[in-house]
Amino acid sequence: MLGLMQEWPLTVDKIFDHAKINHPNREIITRSVEGPIVSTNYGQCYDRSKKLSNWLLRQGVTIGDRVASLAWNTANHLECWYGTMGIGAILHTLNPRLFADQLIYIINHAEDEFIFTDLTFIPVLESLAKHVPTVRGYVVLTDKANMPNTTLPNVYCYEEILEEQDTDVKWGGFDERTAAGLCYTSGTTGNPKGVMYSHRSNILHSLMSMQKDALGFGCDDVVMPVVPMFHANAWGLALSCPAAGAKMIMPGSKMDGQSIYEMLETYGVTVTAAVPTVWLMLLQFLEATDSKLTSLRSVAVGGAALPERILKAFEDKYGVETKQVWGMTETSPLGTVCSLTPEVRALPPEEQRKIKLKAGRTPFGVELKVLRDGEEAPRDGKTFGNLMVRGFAVCSAYYKGEGGGVLDKDSFFDTGDVATIDEYGYMQITDRSKDVIKSGGEWISTIDIENIAVGVDGVAVAAVIGSYHPKWDERPLLVIETKPDVEVLKEDVYKYLEGKIAKWWTPDDVVFVEKIPLGATGKLNKLALREMFKDYVLPTAVEVKA
Repeated sequence: MLGLMQEWPLTVDKIFDHAKINHPNREIITRSVEGPIVSTNYGQCYDRSKKLSNWLLRQGVTIGDRVASLAWNTANHLECWYGTMGIGAILHTLNPRLFADQLIYIINHAEDEFIFTDLTFIPVLESLAKHVPTVRGYVVLTDKANMPNTTLPNVYCYEEILEEQDTDVKWGGFDERTAAGLCYTSGTTGNPKGVMYSHRSNILHSLMSMQKDALGFGCDDVVMPVVPMFHANAWGLALSCPAAGAKMIMPGSKMDGQSIYEMLETYGVTVTAAVPTVWLMLLQFLEATDSKLTSLRSVAVGGAALPERILKAFEDKYGVETKQVWGMTETSPLGTVCSLTPEVRALPPEEQRKIKLKAGRTPFGVELKVLRDGEEAPRDGKTFGNLMVRGFAVCSAYYKGEGGGVLDKDSFFDTGDVATIDEYGYMQITDRSKDVIKSGGEWISTIDIENIAVGVDGVAVAAVIGSYHPKWDERPLLVIETKPDVEVLKEDVYKYLEGKIAKWWTPDDVVFVEKIPLGATGKLNKLALREMFKDYVLPTAVEVKA
């Protein structure tokens, strides 16, 4: 016997319908690429999105076609999302931080028909245009006065095409399993792979992220998605903010500490999210100017492990709740959030802090397990293993079948991370499976060492890689980038690490570089770092040979 409830397909257009009906005047404030701060609201964005849908339909774009965007976090970009998804076309976000060859591969692999772009990226697209034959046109997200002279073929002005359209267009009406968005992994090895989100997965992920123990915000919040919309749906915020009716602050292209602070304070931001490098820049600005945070109550930190100094600064000095989150393109991306359970809140403050530095626990809709030698590892917070995930917003395959079958017999996806899960259910990433150092048959977590090393005064970035050792196979090499005009001594680093990690984890050497390479998503590029030090010989390796 089936239930007697209405069939109400979970399609993304329902989100903007809700925002239009219930929160039409809630503002969306954007630092525009052209410079000025621009104010609009959900009602106006809704109408403009509908006009865009009409234009796309008149270009022959239909359900299942791919439309790409190469743009910053702005209201215009948000309109592209809903205008595309509303008619069943697929919004493909392009990451401008990828190399040219990767962008060409991704555009061709997706077979994008149109690309919406900010002025910033015109030169990038000009250099690629002749290599992407499926692209029929380019829409520049600006008005006539700011349209550039460009060699791009079939160029349209965004504001001009909207002026020519009306809002009479039907959204939805298709299966909730219809593809809605396409985002490619940053793939440090091999070609990037496409993750195809469905309308259903996007809606359920939005509901999940709005839980109190997840990102937990409502219509009385002011949310600033600093994490780019080309990073896995801006961690879902481009969908969950309109669903909650939250006011949105879009920072555009300026990600420096001063610019972020101006937006936070000017518009009374209460909730925000970004990678650690952004928060380090903000904290440096706050410290240099002796500034305060007067409205911010919650910060989500993800994309890389949360350094303890960020946690201490936000919570102890500025009174801002700090939540580490973990996820990946393949999980839409929210997988865990480090919100505290009653059992953990009952622990002493120092024990609570140790748990806050973990990646967190799963909200409803995500399941995790750790496998070691094919068996599920105990939840003891100590036993490392391969991290596996499944849930209603976790990918089941890559676009066009790239990479073959990606699920195990129980439909779990192998994240490629090495992790532990403790007795409270909190997961801790200890490494990427390709980065973990196997020394004398034992595993060493590079992430744990890095998180501690960035606490040394004067250290800006720390990275650990495995270096060949004739006796132990691999040993840790600690690579450090210092803050500008600051000298850090090797002895200071060793002294700081002493007692904070197991003795046998102590790096066999510490080297200083001008710049540690980062990948397209701002994470440490271990592949490039290993290439830099492929011929490096550890002093301990020389001793063994001697």
